[in-house]
Amino acid sequence: MMDALKTIKTQSDYEKTLAEIEKLLVHDPEPDSKEGEALKILTLLVEDYEKNVSWKFQPDPIDAIVFRMEQQNLSQRDLVPFIGSRSKVSEVLSRKRPLTLSMIKALHNGLGIPAESLIQDQDETKSADFAIEWERFPVKDMLKRGWLKQFSRASKDNVEAVKKFFDELKPIPLVQVLYRTSNHTRSARKMDQYALAAWTARVINVASKNPPTVPYEKEKVDDDFMKALVRLSVFDDGPILACRYLKEQGVSIVIEEHLPGTYLDGSAIMIKQDRPVIGLTLRHNRIDNFWFSLMHELAHLRLHLGSEIDQFYDDLDVDFQGDLREDAADALASEILIPKDIWKKSPASKLKMPDAVLSLAKTLGVHPAIVAGRIRHETGDFRILNKFVGHGEVRKLFESKGWN
Repeated sequence: MMDALKTIKTQSDYEKTLAEIEKLLVHDPEPDSKEGEALKILTLLVEDYEKNVSWKFQPDPIDAIVFRMEQQNLSQRDLVPFIGSRSKVSEVLSRKRPLTLSMIKALHNGLGIPAESLIQDQDETKSADFAIEWERFPVKDMLKRGWLKQFSRASKDNVEAVKKFFDELKPIPLVQVLYRTSNHTRSARKMDQYALAAWTARVINVASKNPPTVPYEKEKVDDDFMKALVRLSVFDDGPILACRYLKEQGVSIVIEEHLPGTYLDGSAIMIKQDRPVIGLTLRHNRIDNFWFSLMHELAHLRLHLGSEIDQFYDDLDVDFQGDLREDAADALASEILIPKDIWKKSPASKLKMPDAVLSLAKTLGVHPAIVAGRIRHETGDFRILNKFVGHGEVRKLFESKGWN
């Protein structure tokens, strides 16, 4: 038996104490005997150590899940929200299916299981989440934009340059950006996921280097808040004023041109619970498109972001695709820009005339481009009212102000 009973402080102490307990159990001592008292104390010491530092042992991922299930009296059905379905839960627990990063993230956030316990010993060859093909990133475009710090003709060096670029994204793993299921893409065309991941990383990096000085408060983003933003559109630098105001309310705005193969107008991203970012590409570089894109992403932030989805990618050339979240974001953005009841009563809903545009814009106190954009969208005729929508006006405004 141990010469002196002492608090367990290290893994070595823990293993020695377990060995002593096993020896005592073999002899089955009387509870009131010296050995019996020692067994009680050693058992308490082990329980206390396991309670306080149990996760430091980094158990096998499945053992970690089972341990948490036992702690919280959870059934396999209780794991469905974190893993995806009852069949997936069964396959994961029976070690027939590896954990994906979306599962790891959900289990970590939902059940408090340390990520390091879940990630270790995952067979990267069995999970698409870990299969990063570095050569598929748009290196030439990233270089052209100054995103990469080094470049050469050697593919190995290019990979290292891309890896350094993504290192700045930590603590968000690159594989999570590439493969997570907690995002939503609105597009009629398949987007290049590697280009999308590079763009996302760039947006997050820029936002992280110049964060808002105040915390984001979701309850502030209501109809009045959004309408107040739209009223800034009447100013020549309205887009800049709106972005500044949003940053003052804890919402980062990043202007970053889309990469080839992404067909992207905007994105709403929740880096952390209180760190939302809206990325805008200014793909069409029109005033009407800027305001609808901004309101659409703000609608996602208000209605959807941070619940089941932590990122939305939007190609707004695509109309409603049957997704209720996109339908809701479109409806809210449209209502904020031009309320439905006012639109129906206005001549602008029936006439494609400049006077109708100017009249409704004055009534609402918004930029005429917003009204002209609605008429063009409703009629499906994008050749009309060209002089009102502000072609080429937005990007040069942000460039002149040195935004980002």
